[in-house]
Amino acid sequence: MMDDLKDTIELMQSSDYVERFKAEYYQTKIRYNKLHKLLVQLDAGTAPFTPKCSKDLLKKQAADMGIYLYDLEVRASLEGIEL
Repeated sequence: MMDDLKDTIELMQSSDYVERFKAEYYQTKIRYNKLHKLLVQLDAGTAPFTPKCSKDLLKKQAADMGIYLYDLEVRASLEGIEL
């Protein structure tokens, strides 16, 4: 699993759609994981900063990202793409 967005650069620049698809998935997963970590920190009172938007909006964004990740995983399964 890729842990940083910079790790996806080579995949994103590929001429192969499968590699670009993987990059899209990994980028979304990385962003989702970071947002999830922030939400946990906000609930625990240990967040390193206070977001300008509401926690509810961040939770909705995380939920939407989770649905999108699910859709990408289903597509990958259908197309035989190993994530």
